[in-house]
Amino acid sequence: MRAFREAVEAGDMDAVEALLAEDVVFTSPVVFRPYAGKAITAAILRAVVQVFEDFRYVRQIGAPDGPDSALVFRARVGDRELTGCDFLHVGEDGLIDDLTVMVRPLSGAQALAAAMGARFEQIAREAGAREA
Repeated sequence: MRAFREAVEAGDMDAVEALLAEDVVFTSPVVFRPYAGKAITAAILRAVVQVFEDFRYVRQIGAPDGPDSALVFRARVGDRELTGCDFLHVGEDGLIDDLTVMVRPLSGAQALAAAMGARFEQIAREAGAREA
């Protein structure tokens, strides 16, 4: 999805949030159970942009404005380089209703899990404030 990619690359997290459906399902690369809802997904994505360093998309798979897209990225978490992919599905309303992220290698995923885990109380507070 071109709009999502452009918003992420610009660091415009308000624009990213505006692209999410209220019932979006976010599947994390480091947590077993998916997260449901716009507030928690937006809060997680806001934290991720703080954790990832040197983030850049390197390839897009699928039609730029089709319902399914895969955006391959590279980033760093601390001293760990990682490669990942954002799998996006856009519903009939034009909003993202499913976002799955995968990362590799394992050491990069572990660094991401540790960095996000350290921020999770803040993420939960932000999500709660957005839902209220």
